[in-house]
Amino acid sequence: MRGLVIKSTGTSYGVYFSDGTMADCHVKGNFRIRGIRSTNPVAIGDHVEVIKAEDGTHWITELYDRTNYIIRRSTNLSYASHILAANIDMAALIVTINHPKTSTTFIDRFLATCEAYRVPACLIFNKIDLLSDEELQTLAQLRQLYESLGYPTYAISAFKDASTVKAQLASLFQGRITLLSGNSGVGKSTLLNAILGKDIARTGAISSAHHKGMHTTTFSEMYPLGNMANANIADIPSTPGESWIIDTPGIKGFGLLDIEKEEVGHYFREIFQISRDCRYSNCVHTGEPGCAVYQAVVNGDIALSRYESYLSILEDTNEGKYR
Repeated sequence: MRGLVIKSTGTSYGVYFSDGTMADCHVKGNFRIRGIRSTNPVAIGDHVEVIKAEDGTHWITELYDRTNYIIRRSTNLSYASHILAANIDMAALIVTINHPKTSTTFIDRFLATCEAYRVPACLIFNKIDLLSDEELQTLAQLRQLYESLGYPTYAISAFKDASTVKAQLASLFQGRITLLSGNSGVGKSTLLNAILGKDIARTGAISSAHHKGMHTTTFSEMYPLGNMANANIADIPSTPGESWIIDTPGIKGFGLLDIEKEEVGHYFREIFQISRDCRYSNCVHTGEPGCAVYQAVVNGDIALSRYESYLSILEDTNEGKYR
């Protein structure tokens, strides 16, 4: 029986079937070595084949082809990868200017990953009600930067004004399978609760000492939205609608996997465009003679923060720390 993976706890998978039923499913050990290098061979959003054994246990026996996926290098296993979600229509990165601060390096690594795996992406700046005048200027500058590159941005306060957020983002999530990602503490769970109109995901406070969030989402789960124009937008989990949001645990860093140095620039839109004017086709834009990208940085045509993010990916090694 074919089903959709909508929950992953690390040891089992919640699979939803077209008849409206769900089952807690498991993966046999030999499934993990079929040429799959990721720490999680089955991911949220996967379409799988399930059989029910005589003892009532449900087993995932086949993984159907994916249209796309979002993947990152595992923090504890440098040679392996972790798939955040598969078969998604959009990836939304939740960003905070402060409380806690999301670095531009993290933003750019996320966007580069989306480019690499052909997943449309947007940025949602949360907690804008907590920003000072100076921080609001930073917000405006970042929105201008990323919108100039073609990435839609949104500025919200999920905790303070949930009803406005729900109306503001309704069209964004409608009819799509959307991945929510971001650092711990940026408000992914609060945003999810605002969109669903009910407290589904647990939320937590920010450490005042370290200005970092604490993990409240401990495993990935997929929530159906139904018709977001309706006040009763979700009946969790029995009646999924056509729209889904994937809530994921907060992550500290984004390491890119299996990308050659010459390819990194392909995943920075402005660098890729300007690199066509470089003297050498294999230029990696670190000051080589006739490098149009490096000159564009000097001239201010490429943002320094973006170029620094690009360089940080170039410098990655299997043992290296990433942000």
